[in-house]
Amino acid sequence: MNNEIKNIAVIGTGVIGNGWIARFIAKGYNVTAFDLAEGAEERTRAMINRVWPSLQELGVSEHATLDNLTFATTLEEAVADADYVQENVPEREDLKKSVLQSIDASTRPGVMIGSSTSGIMPSTLQEGLQHPERLIVAHPFNPVYILPLVEIVGGEKTSEEIIQRAEALFTDISMKPLIVNKEIEGHIADRLMEALWREALHLVNDGIATTEEVDKSIIYGAGLRWAQMGPFMTFHLAGGDAGMRHMLEQFGPALKLPWTKLEAPELTEDLKEKVISGCENSAGTMTVSQLEEKRNEFLVKQLELVAEYWPEFGKKSEIGG
Repeated sequence: MNNEIKNIAVIGTGVIGNGWIARFIAKGYNVTAFDLAEGAEERTRAMINRVWPSLQELGVSEHATLDNLTFATTLEEAVADADYVQENVPEREDLKKSVLQSIDASTRPGVMIGSSTSGIMPSTLQEGLQHPERLIVAHPFNPVYILPLVEIVGGEKTSEEIIQRAEALFTDISMKPLIVNKEIEGHIADRLMEALWREALHLVNDGIATTEEVDKSIIYGAGLRWAQMGPFMTFHLAGGDAGMRHMLEQFGPALKLPWTKLEAPELTEDLKEKVISGCENSAGTMTVSQLEEKRNEFLVKQLELVAEYWPEFGKKSEIGG
C-alpha cells in the first residue's frame, strides 16, 4: 500500500465509481463512499461480492476485506479524512464543477482530487476551485477493477508533484498510468474508441453491416492484435522486414481515400432500433450480469496473455497485485 495514502473517498457509485471501490478495497485501502441514490450501498456491496472471484484471481492484498468499506451520509463526511478523492458523478460539466468545488472546500490542503471524466478537460474543471493545483483527471476503463489503464491528465494549474503522486498511487493499485501531457477533450483512448464507434454507426446506419457483424470484425480481427500490440506496432509488422517505413510507403496513399466518415451519423429512431435490437439479439438469453461475468473471466485470462507476450507488463503479479 502507498505509505502516503491509506484512506480513499469515492464520490458517486455508478459503474465507474463501484469499479474504483472494488479495486481500492482489493488492494487493502480503506474506502469511504458517498452517493445520494437510494440503495447505493446495497448495490455497491452486491457488485463487489459478485466480482470478488475475478479480483482474487488477479491477486488481492492480504489486508483486503469488505470491512474496509463504509458509506457516508454526506459528501463532507466522506472526504473529511481522505488522503485521495475520486469523483465519478454523471458527465455534466455543471454538476461535476459543483461537486468538485464541494470536495475542494471540504478536504485538507494537499489532498489529491481525481475526476473520472471521460471527456472534459481538467482546466475546465479547475475553474472555481480554491486549490486547483491538486486536481487531475484520473480516467479509468470499465471494468475498473480489472482493466489496468488509467489516463492521468493535469490542467493548466495542476502541480507536477500531484502528477507524480497520482502516478505512484495508481501504480500501487496495479494500474498502468498513462500521463497525458497535453490536455484535449476526450483525452487519448476515448478519442480513438469514439472514432471507431462513429464509423461502426455509419456501417449499421447505411445497411452495410449489422451490429453482430461489426463486433465479429473486431473480435476475430483487429481486436486480437490490438490487445497485444496496439495500432502502431500492428502496422509496424504489416510492413514486413522494413517495418513501418515500408508500410507507410505502400499503404500511406490509401489514407487519402474516403474510406471513413468520422462525423457521426444522425442518431435517428431507426438507427437506435437497429443498434439496440442487434445487441439484444447478440446477447440472446444472457442477462447483462451473465455477460459481465463472462467478460471478466475473459479479461483476466487475456491480461495473463498480455503479461506473457508483452514484456512491458512484466509478471502477472504486476497486473493483478
